[in-house]
Amino acid sequence: MALLVALPLAFIPAFFFSWFIYWLDRYEKEPRWLLLLTFFWGGFVAVIGALIFSLIFEVGFYAILQDEALVSIAGGSITAPVVEEFWKGLAVMIVFFIFRKEFDSILDGIIYGGIAGLGFAATENVLYFLGQYAEGGWAGMFTNFALRVGVFAWGHPFYTAFIGIGFAVARTNRNVLVKFIAPVIGYFLAVLAHTFHNTTLLFVQGLGSLALVILLEWAGWLIFLGFIIWMIRYEQGLLKKHLREEVANGLITEAQFKTAVSFFQFGARLAALSGGVYKATADFYQYLGELAHKKEQLAKFGDERGNVAIIQKLRGNITALAPRAKV
Repeated sequence: MALLVALPLAFIPAFFFSWFIYWLDRYEKEPRWLLLLTFFWGGFVAVIGALIFSLIFEVGFYAILQDEALVSIAGGSITAPVVEEFWKGLAVMIVFFIFRKEFDSILDGIIYGGIAGLGFAATENVLYFLGQYAEGGWAGMFTNFALRVGVFAWGHPFYTAFIGIGFAVARTNRNVLVKFIAPVIGYFLAVLAHTFHNTTLLFVQGLGSLALVILLEWAGWLIFLGFIIWMIRYEQGLLKKHLREEVANGLITEAQFKTAVSFFQFGARLAALSGGVYKATADFYQYLGELAHKKEQLAKFGDERGNVAIIQKLRGNITALAPRAKV
């Protein structure tokens, strides 16, 4: 019975938070199937890998320290951040190397890192909920739910987003040294943020110190949200830059351009829904977002992995869909 309650308590909020991250990707959506695989990796592969490696680290620390209290502190402050961020970060690395054409911007890195983190958090929460139920019954489970899902919900996606940023910086930079070092820096920032959270909670005494930790973490998350909004505005500027040329070339109309660079596109989406052309309209604006990014990559890196051919194909798709796309 406890498991049947713990699963939806953990996974329903995680899916909702994942949808919110997906929604933030306004101009060039990542494939839903790839995001689902990333979530699955975080929720299952990363959890299993982290459990195995954490056990190995724990045995090693105990052999060195010979003190259960110190081993517990080392586990929370060192083992968990190092191991968990490594396994979650592998999901981002796989997308970076195998699905490179989907990795176009800093925002993409944040999204893949965040989704991997939410998958991990969901499964970890199930384990914590069951553990608290065993110790304190339903009150223990729901108190833990309030803390892990209500108060500290954005922890794991926040940490792993730094790894995503690291790989995104590598993807969007021509400097070989930057390409190598950026993911490493991203990983260390993820570990550092994770370590701060775990270590401060280990030494929290009383509601006052807990409130301070919560305040600091939420301040960090809100600052990061501000950074995400800034990156969305940057992508909007990128679309304006590259799609303005397509208006001049006659590929799209001025009205289509304005809709493509708008934040919400509510009018076009509603008109498409009522007109029975929602998919055509959604695909049309998705292709425009992809076109802008590919033109930016062509300008920066040249014809890497066939950018010219991809751009030509995108223009063909846009031309075919333009008559049906709503504005």
